[in-house]
Amino acid sequence: MEEPQNIYDNPDFFIAYSNLRANGSGLNEVLEQPALWSMLPKSLAGLRVLGLGCGFGDFARKARRAGASFVLGIDCSERMLARAVESTTDSHIQYCRMSIKELQCEAHHFDLVISSLAIHYVRDYRSVIRRIATALKKGGRLLFSVERPICTSMAQQKLILDDSGAPLFWPVDQYRNEGARNSRWFDENVIKYHRTMETYVNELLQAGFRILELREPAPVEQALSAKPLLQIHQRRPPFLLLSAEL
Repeated sequence: MEEPQNIYDNPDFFIAYSNLRANGSGLNEVLEQPALWSMLPKSLAGLRVLGLGCGFGDFARKARRAGASFVLGIDCSERMLARAVESTTDSHIQYCRMSIKELQCEAHHFDLVISSLAIHYVRDYRSVIRRIATALKKGGRLLFSVERPICTSMAQQKLILDDSGAPLFWPVDQYRNEGARNSRWFDENVIKYHRTMETYVNELLQAGFRILELREPAPVEQALSAKPLLQIHQRRPPFLLLSAEL
């Protein structure tokens, strides 16, 4: 059986990633998370929520504060889950060590499934979407974010500069060639799976979902004022978010 990639249990990588999240210097805080929360149902009151790739459990705790009745967070990283458990004092939040591709839970049990920047680590997207469909109640909702396909199509995701160092463009290559892309992050080889926008959407439709919303968030003026370097992400959106209802 194929083993899920688990870079977050590498001690040096985990420290670097923890520091990134602690100082708020990643794009999660200024782009991906605000967009994700804006796409959630108007109320989480009474909802049973499943978080795929729950990390430190930030979403689980925030969802409970927003009224969710129960949250189950799964992650394949032992270090991530240890931090999540350490930071959580709520019997209505549970964590389980499990990879997304091996998702197994009670059928038709959840009202909402959330995944933040994790599904692009999964090779078999079709299988995962069908497992999610089984886990959701009729009328349940799936909301997930991934790196946008124009980004994952670039193995190294490096902005092309001119001779003076000024930005020229972000390259897109082998867009139709879906599969593994190997890139460097915190000096580690990280494998992400590139797939087209067409695949992301059509697999949802074929699994019985109805697309509710698609977003490619750009930095807002407030974020740009605080962090002018974010301006570079106006040239291409780094994230894709999809909301769908079963």
